[in-house]
Amino acid sequence: QVQLVESGGGLVQPGGSLGLSCAVSGSIFRINAMGWYRQAPGQERELVARIISSGVTNYADSVKGRFTISRDNAKKTVYLQMNSLKPEDTAVYYCNVEGSDSFFSAARDYWGQGTQVTVSS
Repeated sequence: QVQLVESGGGLVQPGGSLGLSCAVSGSIFRINAMGWYRQAPGQERELVARIISSGVTNYADSVKGRFTISRDNAKKTVYLQMNSLKPEDTAVYYCNVEGSDSFFSAARDYWGQGTQVTVSS
């Protein structure tokens, strides 16, 4: 069974930095894309950053130039480096993997349990 194990997050002051990581555990046959979403209280979940198998990335406009997504294919791990954090970055961050667990399975979304990021002085 595929599971996503997130680490990182916490409390940081405005202007500070945090790093998140998410590792895929269990047997996954193919990973098409890996990414991070976030959800603030009372708001919908939104895409923060995404990286596909070729290495192409895309970011939400609100984090461009401040956040960097990367992946280690050998470790089946995706990272999110967050710099120049702002109070509006406060949210629960969720890891997402789009992939399939066998040759015959259709691709589906897998989600991590979420990790809290709080930016406050």
